[in-house]
Amino acid sequence: MEKLDSFIADMSSIAWGLPLLIILIGGGIYLLIRIRFLPFRYLGHAISVLRGKYDDENDEGEITHFQALMTALSSTVGMGNIAGVAVAIAIGGPGAVFWMWVSAVIGMSTKFFTATLAILYRGKDSEGKVQGGPMYFIIEGLGKKWMPMAMLFSIAGLVGALPVFNVNQLTQAINDILLKPAGLYSGFKTDLLIGLVLAAITAVVILGGLSRISKTASKMVPAMVLLYFILVLIILGVNIDVVPKYLSLIFTDAFSANFYKGDTFLGGLVGGIILLGIRRGAFSNEAGIGTAPMAHGAAKTNEPIREGLVAMLGPAIDTLVICTLTALAILVTGVWQSSDANGVSLTASAFGESIPYVGKYALLACIAVFSISSLFSYSYYGSKCMSFIFGAKNKGIYNYFYIISILLGATTSLSMMINLIDTFFALMAIPTMTATIILAPKVIKQAKIYFSKLKDAKNK
Repeated sequence: MEKLDSFIADMSSIAWGLPLLIILIGGGIYLLIRIRFLPFRYLGHAISVLRGKYDDENDEGEITHFQALMTALSSTVGMGNIAGVAVAIAIGGPGAVFWMWVSAVIGMSTKFFTATLAILYRGKDSEGKVQGGPMYFIIEGLGKKWMPMAMLFSIAGLVGALPVFNVNQLTQAINDILLKPAGLYSGFKTDLLIGLVLAAITAVVILGGLSRISKTASKMVPAMVLLYFILVLIILGVNIDVVPKYLSLIFTDAFSANFYKGDTFLGGLVGGIILLGIRRGAFSNEAGIGTAPMAHGAAKTNEPIREGLVAMLGPAIDTLVICTLTALAILVTGVWQSSDANGVSLTASAFGESIPYVGKYALLACIAVFSISSLFSYSYYGSKCMSFIFGAKNKGIYNYFYIISILLGATTSLSMMINLIDTFFALMAIPTMTATIILAPKVIKQAKIYFSKLKDAKNK
């Protein structure tokens, strides 16, 4: 098992090398400059679209703008925000958070482009149903000769969409917060039992299809985000005297890397902390990876730019708000220096430190909802990849592999699971970003037309 763990870690390091950093971050900056920050000027309009002001039941698609964003957020708002941030701080210190922020701002632009393309170049599956996502906008926008790239995305998506990291960390949280203190933990058997329960819950929802997934996510996610927000505000209130110090340290440490304990990159520690922050940011908000466009591509709209604007809100909510809350909770309580815990256990220590008795259990409730809602969304992404490769009639087969993989995630190590998903996320990002950069002029043209019409309507 150690050799396999080491092999997967090496794969992850190779996948997240300089070429991917250039295409993911360099490509995102290129898109931001090409669009001249235009979508950022219409955040208010994006919120109006999200609230349903422009919904039309007669438009093509399966779900509303709001349901599309909640489905996408239910996969991104999860362990990346709670355990992923803790991993970043444990290895990189406060400075890693700054580079997660950079990744989020760039990611907002990337999400705008990829979600717009998901609507602009929707394709049809083997049953003739309209579908959206990178695999479809690659072949519809660039032509059938790009099929190998669409297949690369879909094959990588079969593994990248597996829920192993979320399940691994939810299992760890249940054990550390609930079972071990009560003396009920008995090793592998307990982990397997948790995995079986999660597999059963997931099966009930995902076998009901996208409609059930989106309706469940749209109810679960907002309530838990609000609860999590309140809990962290309590922690910040208890430690208000040190909040300014750590906010300042996030900025200064980003360029000094004084607390960084990982591998160097481009010959230095600062390069290492930049890569760490970007990896964890990408893992959290998935901008440029290509998962969210599969959800946004199912939205009921005939205006691609509208869905791009809604999708752009995702990284802002996910990374700029929720990841920052987690980071501050870990930093101001001091557990990142006083505890040897990592992942979700480090976050739990922060909550237990400032909110005795109740904190850890309230966090566990948030973790459970975030993780379980992520399980629902990722199954949809994986089945869409399965449908593209093997035909729509076979997409349901993926759900059974998916449910079995929950047991794997519950019973294996954190490092193996996070490196496995990192590797396949990297492989998904290559075709997604390549196609997005090539098709960027088409999005810019659509944006100019849409925003011009919007301006004319306001002036009337």
